Amino acid sequence: MPTSPGPSTGRAPRTRGLWRTGALAGAVTLALTTSLGAVPAAADELPGIGEVVMSDNITHVANVPKPAPFDTQAAYNTDLAFTGDYVIDGNYNGFVIYDISDPTEPGIVSKVLCEGGQGDISVSGDLLYFSVDYPRADENCGSPASNAGNADAFEGIRIFDISDKSAPQYVAAVRTDCGSHTHTLVPGEDGKTDYLYVSSYAPSANFPNCQPPHDKIAIIEVPLDDPASAAIVNEPVLFPDGGNHDQPGLSRPTQGCHDITVYPERDIAAGACMGDGILMDISDPVEPVVVERVQDENFAFWHSATFSNDGKKVIFTDELGGGGAATCTDQTAPEHGANAIFTLKGRIGPGANDPELNFAGYYKIPRLQGANENCVAHNGSLIPVQGKDYFVQSWYQGGVSIIDFNNPARAREIGYFDRGPLSEQLSMGGSWSAYYYNGYIYSSDIQKGLDVLKVEDRRLKQAEKVEYTEFNPQTQPHYKPGRG
Repeated sequence: MPTSPGPSTGRAPRTRGLWRTGALAGAVTLALTTSLGAVPAAADELPGIGEVVMSDNITHVANVPKPAPFDTQAAYNTDLAFTGDYVIDGNYNGFVIYDISDPTEPGIVSKVLCEGGQGDISVSGDLLYFSVDYPRADENCGSPASNAGNADAFEGIRIFDISDKSAPQYVAAVRTDCGSHTHTLVPGEDGKTDYLYVSSYAPSANFPNCQPPHDKIAIIEVPLDDPASAAIVNEPVLFPDGGNHDQPGLSRPTQGCHDITVYPERDIAAGACMGDGILMDISDPVEPVVVERVQDENFAFWHSATFSNDGKKVIFTDELGGGGAATCTDQTAPEHGANAIFTLKGRIGPGANDPELNFAGYYKIPRLQGANENCVAHNGSLIPVQGKDYFVQSWYQGGVSIIDFNNPARAREIGYFDRGPLSEQLSMGGSWSAYYYNGYIYSSDIQKGLDVLKVEDRRLKQAEKVEYTEFNPQTQPHYKPGRG
């Protein structure tokens, strides 16, 4: 059951009247609803190897296989970012830019080979930011792999100029402690500066650039007129008490964060931090303040977060098994490897009352998967229907799920796209990220490449009126009809 371990200032005390009082805010218990139960299925009812199945409201309009040199099994496709008529797909070996002016026929515009692992990306105008989480001998593209015991090895953020989509140019790099597993773009209010919240973890006394305790994030400031001068401007400690280390069943103790989603219009952020879920006031983006913190005995690894458009709900995901395990079988409890949906009471910001996250319910895909399919909750985004709460989400080899969470205690699947297993043996694959962008769903499949889906559903029709010119899912926009 989710609980609050009490206030966490994120650094030296700064009294703003925002902390919850008391060491424990109390536990909340909720009976699991039928939406959690997997649909019973015999083995011969599951999709066959490579077989594509989908709900009646989904059409699979395009697939572009991974191109060389990104087509090896070890070169995972990862996250997506969108700008105008382009989608950029991160990969462990670099990134690929696709022209999606006709979403039914995506075309490859350019490929950038620049190994570094993870490949989490975001885009800001003519700049692309790229996370490097595997040590390299130096910061340059093409540098050989190194190891974390090498004090001169590079991990962190690489910056590219993509003003010419056909020929991106490497600009600069910024080293960060423990590298960059993910990063989140926070646009500066002056329109002249970007801030990047860099999340990383797994410290060791044997790693000179990743020493414990690692209870912080790094904040990089990027002057847009001089991105080569990007530098770290703060490393706020979010867990001065050390975070959640003792809960049974944790994949890893809290050692920094895995991912952060910001909602700039509301000056708030939600952090998924391994053993903890947090809310932050980011009204000063260089000095984020933790204002609420929750834990859940059913979560193994707090992975990512998304706000509802009105900011009154937060979906946190649990990446049980690290993404490589088969956790969507009848051998895994339905509240494990799932989403946890919280309601948010109170407001965040100067003069606001104390914010409070309250657990409402879990959601896990209701479609059983095979023991040879890695499957767990992963990256997703809102489908922009004003006044309603719909979410599209990747589940690795569990496919893509469209979720109605208008009632957070009874979230339910209203559409899906699913491939059968890669092989008879458990192997890494499936949808890493699935996002809605300008009328279509784009899915980055780890092994199969870029998928484009069209959803036809009267409940989601209004979303087609919302058009974005740029979209980074972890930099959450506020939407209205006709405007992203």
